[in-house]
Amino acid sequence: MSRNYRSTSGVGYPIWSPAVRVLIIICIVVFVLQKLDSVAGGGESLIFRFGLVPQLVTHSFYLWQLVTYIFLHADVMHILFNMLGLWMFGSDLERHWGTRRFTNYFFLCGIGAGVLSVLLAWSSSTPIIGASGAIYGILLAYGVLWPNRIIYWIIFPIPAKWLVIILGGLAFLSSLSANGSGVANVAHLGGMLIGFIYLKGRGLSPNFKWRYEQWQRQRLRRKFDVYYNDKNRKDNDRWRN
Repeated sequence: MSRNYRSTSGVGYPIWSPAVRVLIIICIVVFVLQKLDSVAGGGESLIFRFGLVPQLVTHSFYLWQLVTYIFLHADVMHILFNMLGLWMFGSDLERHWGTRRFTNYFFLCGIGAGVLSVLLAWSSSTPIIGASGAIYGILLAYGVLWPNRIIYWIIFPIPAKWLVIILGGLAFLSSLSANGSGVANVAHLGGMLIGFIYLKGRGLSPNFKWRYEQWQRQRLRRKFDVYYNDKNRKDNDRWRN
């Protein structure tokens, strides 16, 4: 892992990490292509070809859509908020984990969210687009690793763990909607669910990690005490002789 970049700038904002920078550039380029395709009269051809359409995945095996849908976005606000989240939370996560592991986690959450969406609406012809599933997975990991770090949500300072709970709750409520947005919000929850399973599997819960480190320190301390007591006993025996 390259560590030639700092985690924050001089004013406290995260510096773009390598993978985050590449992912953001790809999303922006794809968004521009979407707009050019629309102006050229293509309508939503890119969205139906590369967005996640559950019916096409299950009936026509458009499996690439489970990956490509991540890079498409509906409008300026959609891509703006997703890229802002990727930059704010992903940069520190990549710095902490390394580029390869972070990239794998990003796609794991994004693809996992897509698979969950397909399973829950396998016959739907409504396309799902956006990196929200992957971003929510990143947000969850951020909240797990740095639960008490203060995040300014809109204008309100809030610990990261509470931000995760709030956004997850909002996504859950939105997923109960009977319209297309409800299906799309399943992707948000899917990203969090896959991220949670991954983090638990790797034992990255802060409590687990802290207990493990405590156990290691106590184990080393006991070994040292045994060695120190044995040495003192031998020294004392030698002195008595």
